[in-house]
Amino acid sequence: MFREADITDVSVKRQRSAVTIREVAKESGFASATVSIVLNNAPLARYIPETTKNRIVRAAKKLGYRPNVFARTLRNQRTHTVGVMVFDMTDPYCIPILRGIENTLYEASFLPILTDVHNERSRFERYLEMLLDRRVEALIIVANWLFVDVNVLGDLEKSNVPTAMIGRELKAGSVSSVTVDNEFGANAAIEHLYSLGHRRIAFIRGPRHITDTAPRWKGIRNFATAKNLEIDPNLVVDLPESSDPLSSFDAGYTLTQKLLQQGQSFTALMAFDDVTALGAIRALHHAGVKVPEQCSVIGFDDISHSSFITPALTTIRQPMPDMGQMAVNIVAENISAIQQQERVAAVHRKLVPQLITRESTGKVNLQ
Repeated sequence: MFREADITDVSVKRQRSAVTIREVAKESGFASATVSIVLNNAPLARYIPETTKNRIVRAAKKLGYRPNVFARTLRNQRTHTVGVMVFDMTDPYCIPILRGIENTLYEASFLPILTDVHNERSRFERYLEMLLDRRVEALIIVANWLFVDVNVLGDLEKSNVPTAMIGRELKAGSVSSVTVDNEFGANAAIEHLYSLGHRRIAFIRGPRHITDTAPRWKGIRNFATAKNLEIDPNLVVDLPESSDPLSSFDAGYTLTQKLLQQGQSFTALMAFDDVTALGAIRALHHAGVKVPEQCSVIGFDDISHSSFITPALTTIRQPMPDMGQMAVNIVAENISAIQQQERVAAVHRKLVPQLITRESTGKVNLQ
């Protein structure tokens, strides 16, 4: 056990671990005021000779001086923090987006505060309140598997906190957005299958409440109309509503089994996302259906697992790291505008996805 003297010694060492301006002044031989001006890069620092600055900086490094960021925050009303809210961190869609966010925040000298709201409205509202209490300078929200009502974000207009949402565009308000052109991506996917000769195509659509579902289906329908391609309603199934994005693997497996058991022939399957497509490939494999020789499969997202499986998955790639980077750039520009007392308006960016052709799709085999 520690003696009282030992505890006192530990306490003293902890207190002494933070080097003060006064100690740097003593080591360098200059006044505390001069040291403070140099180390805080105050406006008056430009009048101090370089030799003096160098001596002070060397003394600070020798002693291990670190600036008191919290005290500086109180002085200049800046925290250099950005709240990052994810609706479900287990979704592989989030990982490359978060990497794009983190890298760009690091380059801009902002510290991310990451929260996972587990698709729970109460947790979302509580974390939002906590982030605002900590005076984050901006918010970035990754709306991936989104079922939470985000109208509460309207309160951010009163707080004057720049906010960018990735994956969803709000119809009104000051919240900026970075989205992908889902209609274009779905159109590219079915066009790829059509170009390979596929006419009997099965579809696993997304849950009705997911905002990506409607535009993707619109892209499919528009292409089908333009090419006089018949979409058999018996070959169209929907993912069930769920708060777990990974549940689409099991759903993809089960729904593909259902399609096979119906006895309706199809030579290709288009899945709502990659996780669903992986489940579909598993079901086809267990049923003895070869991919792509007997059935081509295409997904959407291009998560990391898509290129690892056998056969590697053809998919529509969302530029996820770019989406994270763009969201940071938007809020960083808004932060600068606020600092300069300029008007901040919502910015909406829509990125174009890309067809990535791999081994899971091939020309139709009518034999």
